[in-house]
Amino acid sequence: MMTMTRWLDPQPVDIPTSFSTLNLPPLIAQTLLRRGISSPEEAEAFLHPEKVLSTSFPNIESAVEIINMAIRKGEMICVWGDFDVDGQTSTALLVQTLQMLGANVVYYIPIRGKESHGVHIESLTPIIDNGAKLILTCDTGITAHEAIEYANSRGVDVIVTDHHDVGETLPNAKAIINPKLLPENHPLKNLAGVGVAYKLAEALIGARESGLGDSETNPDSLVTSPDSLLDLVALGLIADVALLKDETRALAKKGIQKLRETNRLGLKVIAELSGTNLETLTEETIGFTFAPRLNALGRLGDANPAVELLLTQDSARARVLAAQIEGLNAQRRLLTSQVYEAAEAQLKANPDLLQEPAIVLSHPNWPGGVVGIVANKLVNRYHKPTILLNESEDGIMRGSARSVEGLHITEAIASQKNILRGFGGHPMAAGMAFDADKLAQFRKGLGKAIEKQLGESIREEPTLQIDAWLGLDELNLELAESLESLAPFGPGNPALILATNSVQLKSISKIGKAKEHLRLNVEDEHGNVESILWWGGANETSPEPGSKFDIAYSLRSSTFRGQKQLSIQFEEFRVVEEALAEIREQKIEIRDWRLESGKFESLNVETLVWAEGADKSKGKSRFELTQANELAIYTTPPSPAELRKALEVVQPKTIYVFGVLPAEEKPNEYLNRLAGLSKFAINKREGKTTIQELASAMASREIAIQIGLQWLAASGELTVDIDEDQVILSTEKQEKNTYLQAELFIALRGVLNETSAFRKFFATTNDLKALFM
Repeated sequence: MMTMTRWLDPQPVDIPTSFSTLNLPPLIAQTLLRRGISSPEEAEAFLHPEKVLSTSFPNIESAVEIINMAIRKGEMICVWGDFDVDGQTSTALLVQTLQMLGANVVYYIPIRGKESHGVHIESLTPIIDNGAKLILTCDTGITAHEAIEYANSRGVDVIVTDHHDVGETLPNAKAIINPKLLPENHPLKNLAGVGVAYKLAEALIGARESGLGDSETNPDSLVTSPDSLLDLVALGLIADVALLKDETRALAKKGIQKLRETNRLGLKVIAELSGTNLETLTEETIGFTFAPRLNALGRLGDANPAVELLLTQDSARARVLAAQIEGLNAQRRLLTSQVYEAAEAQLKANPDLLQEPAIVLSHPNWPGGVVGIVANKLVNRYHKPTILLNESEDGIMRGSARSVEGLHITEAIASQKNILRGFGGHPMAAGMAFDADKLAQFRKGLGKAIEKQLGESIREEPTLQIDAWLGLDELNLELAESLESLAPFGPGNPALILATNSVQLKSISKIGKAKEHLRLNVEDEHGNVESILWWGGANETSPEPGSKFDIAYSLRSSTFRGQKQLSIQFEEFRVVEEALAEIREQKIEIRDWRLESGKFESLNVETLVWAEGADKSKGKSRFELTQANELAIYTTPPSPAELRKALEVVQPKTIYVFGVLPAEEKPNEYLNRLAGLSKFAINKREGKTTIQELASAMASREIAIQIGLQWLAASGELTVDIDEDQVILSTEKQEKNTYLQAELFIALRGVLNETSAFRKFFATTNDLKALFM
């Protein structure tokens, strides 16, 4: 993507003599000063947070006393969590701590597809019926007024630990621990749910060590001290995109070190299956490897097994759970891709939406489990707060919001509470629901609220702060390792952005399992060459060969096969000198024979025929096309993307358009036909087939085949193993996942509707030439 971002050069800064005692590289010292760290004492605390004394929540003692009383009485305690990674790690942390303290503890995480966030009376009732006397919430509960009143009416106490924004009134709980109730500059103000849970665990363990708790500890527990819980803390804080300031950053930094040496079998197996080296783990590893996998459970299934994965000491069970997570993560990537493509198509069709204070998009066929992920991708691309909504059959829109730094998105959404059915969140993320007919009103009101918060800055073009201009010859492992002293990076502590002037592209290649990433080899004006990784860059606009451009990137040190190496990661580029373009005008003759299928027999023998589905015998599928002067499009393509790819391959001078429409299918009909083809592959071909073969046979998009196969797998009747294009099917039964099936069905319906709409347009348009431009 060639960005319109305005690059900001680093401000000159003088390094005071008092910094000399720190022996810092100049770039590190300058960065600290630019970020408001002006004294050696502050710098030392930032670089070595483990030396800083921890802070406690005021009035946490009442919660500790209530919990210890329940433990002494042998009363059942239920830890009630949430289904995202912050909620999963919070739950695991408190359960593990309570087990160590000898408590009778159970846990419960709501199932997103059935209940959504929060504490629900319907699910709380059987837990109380089964004997729970104390409910301890984590990462949720601050707005659960009705559920807490219900628990009180049943004689059950509730302690709330949460970090989400508080409502107009607080719930009637026995104790509430929430950083939103702290003064603005309190060092715990930015904690996520797992950080709040950790501070409670720290207080509980501290009380036990001081003799205030008198029950027996569990000798089999993994908890030996609060520090042994920090690996969970790092997972939750980074996954929840917490603001990395004060003690939040200190906990994340210490937790990442603990995660590198974790004894948790579940995390070790996830690392093994994903090819992750724990010894060199960073916040990026959490954000791109661990968090998506754990989140996949909560978004597409039941997150309760995630807590088991984080706690289990059974290696066989850990491997089973981690394998299930790998499968769900693949399905999460598939759904994310489908929604992201559809969202980008909406923006391309209506670019005025990008001029609004926030990007607000909706579609009835977007699975709710991944809209938050896609919203985050759009924020990163367009530097704008984004809300993605799906409309359910009951006429209610439900969605997820992601924000930019400086905008409290939950406050902006709360300004529209008079039309909302419900909402909740924190500064960087939120969820909401409202009636579909209120969308225009919501979009307008939200825009005004955002403008009020951001003022004139909302009209300013996005900027990219460059921290240093360097030559490619200055990039080395020593520099990368010195930058690691500033990590972990994230909101409140962004990674350093470095840049090099006037480079040229030497070569470019697609990498990754799905070829979704790029490797750019660039050369500077002095002949120095470096390799730069562009994650997710395969579908973006890359620099033209021969052009000169400035390139911005981040620098990390990594380990590959035991050897430390330099990792340079692409951020943006801006062209400084365009490549000389050779202009060729290619004329394509288009013959519109859409209503004249009888002319098919008059085609030349040399004419390449593109035909699929029921008519595949008349020609070749899109995957078999080769260069030819004449192309006959017999079967209407399933989308513009397939049409463009075909034209790029064939490069025809003449196109005969027949555009025969395959029979339109509803999702259930489509799935039945795909199931039939799958059974044929199992019975006649040892279960072997390919995505391309199935797409050709069904005249559909490849993503529709992938989603359909995953739906069949989620039914529990088939086992589906997809490796790039290759598919292996078997009748080995699996556990049915109805929540995942529902999400996949919605996504498939969306893809089929898009195909149907394009085919109808293809069949009726009066401007056929426009499709081939």
